[in-house]
Amino acid sequence: MAKNINDKPNLHILDDEEPTEASSTHGGRKRGGWITFPFITAAILAIQVGSSGWSANLTVFLIGQFNFMSIKAAQVGNIVAGTSSFLPIFGAILADSFFGNFSVIAVSSLFSLMGLILFMFTVTVPSLRPQQCAANVTGSSAGMCEPASTLQIAVLYTSITLSALGLGGSRFTVATMGADQFEKPKDQECFFNWHFFNFYVGLMIGVVGIVYIQDNIGWDRGVGICLAVNILGLVTFLAGKRYYRQVKTQGNPYKSLARVVVATILKRNLSISSASETFYHGFSDGVSMKSLSSPTSSFRFLNRAALKVDGDTNEDGSVAKEWRLCTVQQVEDFKTVIRIIPLWFSSFFLSTPIGIQSSLAVLQALRMDRHIGTHNFKIPAGSFLVFTLVATAISLTLIDRFLVPTYQKLIRRPLTPLQRIGVGHVLTVISMAASAIVERKRLSIVWSDGLTSSTTSVTMSALWLVIPLVLVGVGEAFHFPGQVALYYQEFPVSLHSTSTAMISLLVAVGFYLSTAMIDLVQRITGWLPNNINQGRLDNMFWLLVVIGVINFGYFIVCSLLYKYQNFNDQNPTKVDDKPRQGQN
Repeated sequence: MAKNINDKPNLHILDDEEPTEASSTHGGRKRGGWITFPFITAAILAIQVGSSGWSANLTVFLIGQFNFMSIKAAQVGNIVAGTSSFLPIFGAILADSFFGNFSVIAVSSLFSLMGLILFMFTVTVPSLRPQQCAANVTGSSAGMCEPASTLQIAVLYTSITLSALGLGGSRFTVATMGADQFEKPKDQECFFNWHFFNFYVGLMIGVVGIVYIQDNIGWDRGVGICLAVNILGLVTFLAGKRYYRQVKTQGNPYKSLARVVVATILKRNLSISSASETFYHGFSDGVSMKSLSSPTSSFRFLNRAALKVDGDTNEDGSVAKEWRLCTVQQVEDFKTVIRIIPLWFSSFFLSTPIGIQSSLAVLQALRMDRHIGTHNFKIPAGSFLVFTLVATAISLTLIDRFLVPTYQKLIRRPLTPLQRIGVGHVLTVISMAASAIVERKRLSIVWSDGLTSSTTSVTMSALWLVIPLVLVGVGEAFHFPGQVALYYQEFPVSLHSTSTAMISLLVAVGFYLSTAMIDLVQRITGWLPNNINQGRLDNMFWLLVVIGVINFGYFIVCSLLYKYQNFNDQNPTKVDDKPRQGQN
């Protein structure tokens, strides 16, 4: 039987048979729904393949093609990685406040395209890079190599900057736009699962496939593929414009949040009334809006911001002094953000151990037997992190297709976002414990055989590292989509782009915290020397286990105190009755 193009992919279907497509129409044509999925998926894959293809191998490129010293090249790589993770929050601000998701994604993709074109020039035009130095091949000091000229550095950094800007403006904004195509939380969660699946698949293609081409065939071929994928993804994304449901911006939501704080302070001496008519509910189409509802009792002191006093409104009901009066909805939106923040903080020490484990796993692999079978094939140490990506991609499919439907049939309730995040916490802690056990076994061989040299590898197979790396990958399949779904569903509509970009900010903070924590442990202990055969990496992993358990306890407390605003744990297709304004 022919399948309707507007049908959703082969994902789990809940018992509720209500229409799941977005209800927006434009000129008699329906907008939104699963018909937009191929176009947005193409954009996600293009972003990941194109960005990871050049960024994952950037350090190698700087050393081999631009004669950078290894430490300087690593520093540039770290700056690019951290900046690319911070920039999505600025893309989200632009999307939420001024331009909308579609415009931000389109313009950001153009920035990425221009950056890759410039990067392609540095790869293919000899005059735009210094003469290749033989010292980089032999491994001797690069101090005698010809340094890059000012023009060459300028072109290189401009290309990297444009690419990073484009990546920051599109990577998570496209996730928000994809979820905006659906009205029901079950479809939004389903989309986020597919988003992260494509996210990790694209990452694997870039990190494994394109990096291999760059190293073994040529940088021109590798970067050329990144450029072609970027163009194809942009064209496909733009081609779906007529099908997209676009959420109109409702002014600057950050200004509204700031107004609540200011108005609360200015009215701090007023007594709080419980009567609905004493609160301001808004002004629309020349008519003052009325409601029987009053602000909620939580964070009751903030309700002063919506209290009406003489001089706050004009005769027609509009606001006369915007920094002294807010609507009830604006106050409730601010409360929603406050409720989420404690849960968000718990994720800092969820991403930090993952970053530390990734760094140390490569060092462990370098000092273990990386051969496969009796053949001479040797797995590169850096490629072991691919096991995490593969585990996450496979787990996302299994969770969506089997675990979630089975859980709902047995428990008669859906798996909530907080439950998914909690499972991710537990698996991450178990993964750290597994890393500690593997490292303890490796060290026992080092001690028994007297292998104290910094270049000596033990006979223990490096495939033992796959166990903790797979565990952390399965954990990511639970907690990353769970966090995105939680923030997206619970945040005010005006902050949807910000809600998904918060994940990127978590990754960025985790990236820097992991670096700071490693530096701190190096300073106060002897666990992390340059020669790990003389160190105690196992103690570092056990420290991460302790931190993870404490953090999980904090998360449990926050979860028990948190009450969902827009998620019904009896029927996930039902949402609250608050109007979702701004959709066309």
